[in-house]
Amino acid sequence: MARTLVACVLLGVTSVISGCHDGPLYALKHVNPYFTMKEWRADDQLGVTDHERRNQLLKLADTIDSLPANRQAYWSTHLSKMVEMDPNPEMRRLAISAAGKMRTGTAIGLIEKGLKDDSIKVRMEACRALGNRREAQAASLLASTYGSETELDVQHAALAALANHKGQVPLNSLRIALNDRNPATQSLAMQSLRGVTGKDFGQRPDAWLKAIGGSESSTTSPSGIGAPPSAGPAVQVADGKLSFPSLPADSNGSTQLR
Repeated sequence: MARTLVACVLLGVTSVISGCHDGPLYALKHVNPYFTMKEWRADDQLGVTDHERRNQLLKLADTIDSLPANRQAYWSTHLSKMVEMDPNPEMRRLAISAAGKMRTGTAIGLIEKGLKDDSIKVRMEACRALGNRREAQAASLLASTYGSETELDVQHAALAALANHKGQVPLNSLRIALNDRNPATQSLAMQSLRGVTGKDFGQRPDAWLKAIGGSESSTTSPSGIGAPPSAGPAVQVADGKLSFPSLPADSNGSTQLR
């Protein structure tokens, strides 16, 4: 009996020395909301969390088009800094989403930065944002992106966005896409051509090629304005976190955009 008791004591001491400091209830500790909330409070003391920043950006993207010009110009400066420096690709993506809805002359340049981002989802968001623009430069940037981008998902995002533009620039890019060997690319090109032309020539690429003017060599510039530019170096991100400007509070204490 005595030997058994000594053995149990030694086993307990060994467990402590070996590093099992949290004991057998370690999993229950993390289920307990007290410990979880304590960790969240500790994060809050370090500054604005990514969750809060994301919510603020979502709110901004939903309302920025209704803000007056001077407020849009104010936010444009901050969004540009986020696209250039924020280490979190989701924050950069949301910044591009907000920029796509701005009614300022700086919007296109800001979105163009997103086309050179090292994150695929940021580049895809930039394509979607350009699809919502009405400037002729937006169509040219999408065409150049399709011609120079190496990631298929980004290429497809550019093709889909071209559906919202008119003229020879989107036609040239979509004509090249019809000659692609990938059936998904061909199908997407035909879908976008329905938006560009306002017509439907069926599900066969050759029928569309005949309707819009024959086939094109895959070496032809998709933008119709010369060879597409190279993708350029990836954006260098900072080590730290770029703080998102806090929103002013109304009389009820809730935040709102102005």
